[in-house]
Amino acid sequence: MRLPGAQPSLWDAARALLVRDLKLLWRRRSDAAQPALFALLVVALFALALGGNPQLLARVAGAVLWLAVLLAGLLSLDGLFRGDAEDGSLEQWLLSPVPLAWLVAVRVFSHWLTTAFPLVLLSPLLAELMQLPHAQLPVLVASLALGTPLLSLLGAVVAALTVGMRRAGILLALLVLPLYVPVLVFGAGAVAAAAQGLDPLGGLLLLGAGLLAGLVLAPLTAAAAIRIANA
Repeated sequence: MRLPGAQPSLWDAARALLVRDLKLLWRRRSDAAQPALFALLVVALFALALGGNPQLLARVAGAVLWLAVLLAGLLSLDGLFRGDAEDGSLEQWLLSPVPLAWLVAVRVFSHWLTTAFPLVLLSPLLAELMQLPHAQLPVLVASLALGTPLLSLLGAVVAALTVGMRRAGILLALLVLPLYVPVLVFGAGAVAAAAQGLDPLGGLLLLGAGLLAGLVLAPLTAAAAIRIANA
């Protein structure tokens, strides 16, 4: 038990912030479903545009699925820190005895858990719509499991840089898309390698290495950007 007046531990702060985010998400359940619905719509439109040809769909399935997940993640990226900046919570983060980078990391995890993780769970259904061969499905799921947290970490850095700007949605997308390109290339490339009978491990290892680097550097960089924006 923590004594009254004692400073909260890292895990107490993480649990409190995560519970708060989940409660707010529950109040906006329709907004929470938008990324998954958007990804489903993109995949369905691609399938219709390509005429339902199974061979053609299977050839482009990995790239289309990765692109749908990437674009769906952009929908909620602008609100990663903006709500906290508008209601004053971000200033409390700066005054908190808990390291700001830790709070940023918890928020990124919350964002990934509520936006990207459902897409990872939905990926077998999306893959079925795109006629992706079942043998390539484990590679797709593994690449998404490694790549989507990296997308959230990179997006958090840009969201922190633009948190002080009004209507920064288009600017945020323009800034973050070049950072997303390598993740898209390695993720879709791993699925394409599996489709060609090659070893997809190289692309997955690069995604894993990027994720480890992002876990260390992205929260620190985003925290510094938030301090600059609130200076």
